[in-house]
Amino acid sequence: MSSHLPTFSPRAAARRAAPRSLRPLHWLLPLTLLAGAPAVRAADDPDFTVENWNLHGQATYVWQRKPAFDAPYSGPTSLSPLQERSYSFTSTAFIGLRLGRATELYFNPELVQGLPLSRLQGLGGLTNGELQKTAGTSPIVYRARLFVRHTWGLGGGTEQVASDANQLASVYDKRRITLTAGNLAVSDLFDDSKHAHDARTQFLNWSFLTHGAYDYAADSRGYSWGAALDYRHDDTWSVRAGRFMLPIESNGLKLDHALFRHYGDQIELERRHTLAGREGSVKLLAFRNVAVMGGFRDALAYGAQNGTVPDVAPIRERRSKVGAGVHLEQDIADDIGVFTRLAANDGKSETYAFAEIDRSASAGATFGGARWGRPMDALGMGVALNGLSQAHRDFLAAGGSGFFVGDGRLRYRTETILESYYRFGFGLPRGGEAGLSFGIQYIRNPGYNADRGPVKIGTVRLHVEL
Repeated sequence: MSSHLPTFSPRAAARRAAPRSLRPLHWLLPLTLLAGAPAVRAADDPDFTVENWNLHGQATYVWQRKPAFDAPYSGPTSLSPLQERSYSFTSTAFIGLRLGRATELYFNPELVQGLPLSRLQGLGGLTNGELQKTAGTSPIVYRARLFVRHTWGLGGGTEQVASDANQLASVYDKRRITLTAGNLAVSDLFDDSKHAHDARTQFLNWSFLTHGAYDYAADSRGYSWGAALDYRHDDTWSVRAGRFMLPIESNGLKLDHALFRHYGDQIELERRHTLAGREGSVKLLAFRNVAVMGGFRDALAYGAQNGTVPDVAPIRERRSKVGAGVHLEQDIADDIGVFTRLAANDGKSETYAFAEIDRSASAGATFGGARWGRPMDALGMGVALNGLSQAHRDFLAAGGSGFFVGDGRLRYRTETILESYYRFGFGLPRGGEAGLSFGIQYIRNPGYNADRGPVKIGTVRLHVEL
C-alpha cells in the first residue's frame, strides 16, 4: 500500500490508485460551476504568483532485508521465518490545473512495482508503506488520483500557500470551506501529520502512516472515490467529514459504487494551539464502515457446526464497523517534534481495507538536521503497539486466517514495533530535493504471536522529488 502525499501540504506521502474506469467523473463536473465568495485573491506580496497550473513529480525506491528468525510453526498467512529480501519502486506525476478562481483540478498518474516480504502477510504493522496489496515485479501504470477542489472564502484575513504536489500556489482566506471530491486517498484528508504520515520520507511501517486501527475506505491500492467537506477557522481549529467507497470484496481492487448502502464515513475535529510558543495540534477522529463483511463470532460458530476451522467467507453479510482515535503532536524545540496516536475499532468483523489491527498506539519524535549543521537531514524514532479484540484472537487461535495474519494457532501477545531512520538530504537543480535514508525495524510478537520472532528489518530508501 504505497504511501500518500498529504494533499495540500509540502510533504510527501502518496499511496494508492483506483478503478480504471472514469465513469464516476460525471458527478464531478458540476462542481466546476459552483458559485461562492472567491477564496483565491490577488496576493498582497508582489513577488508571489498565483499559479494557473503546475507540474511536480517524485520517484522512490525502497530495499528491505529480513534475516531468518525463530518460528516453531507457520500458517497460511504467516511471515516466513526464512531470510527474505524485498523492494518497491514508485514514480508519480502531480498535475494541477486551475478551472476557476476558486476551483482546482488535480491528476496523478503513477507507476509502481515491487516484491513484498512474505506476499505482504504475517504482520499487523507491515514494514513498507510503499508496497501495495496488488504489488508485483512487473511495472503497472494507473491513475492514482483525479479530483476537484473548490473553496469558499469566508474572510478572516488571507494566507499564501506555496506551490507543491497537488497544490497550486494560491492565496486563501483564513476562514474557508473546502470541498474535495473525486478519486483520491482518504488519508490525504484525514489524520495528517508533520512527523508520521509519509512512507517516502518518514517512517515506513504501516503502523505510523495513520492510526493502525483506522480501517479507512480504500481499494487494494489504497485509493477510493468520494467527497469531503473541510471548514477551517483561522489558525485555531478545523472540522472535516467525508464519505468514500469501500471495495466490493474485502481488500479488493474494484470499488462498490452503491455509496448509500456500502460506504466509509469519517469525521475529524482538529484543534491547533501554541504551547510555550511552539505549535501543536490535537485531532479527534471517528469512522464507520458499512459493507458485506464476515464476523469473527459467526465464523467461530460456523466452524464448530461444520467441524472446520473458522472462516469468514461463508458468513459474510451487511455489517458495520466503528472506531475512533486521538492524535497529538507538538513541536518542543526548533526542528524537534513529537507525536502520539491512540485508536481502537470494535474488532467484531474482518479487516476490510487497511491493516489487521483492532487496537493501536504509537509515539515518536523527529529531529531536523539543522541542529547538527545539516538542515536537509532528518532523524526519526518511534514505537508502535498493535492489538486485537478478544473475538479476533479467538478466531486466529482456532486456526482461522485473516487477510494478513494467520499462523494456524496463536499464543497472543501485543505486536510491538520499534523503528528508526536517518535521512541524508540533498538539493537538486530547479528546486528539487533528494534523500537517502537508512532505517531499521525491530518487531516483537509478529502477527500477535509470542511463539514467533522477534524480527529485524533493515532498510535503504532513495527518494527524489521535483
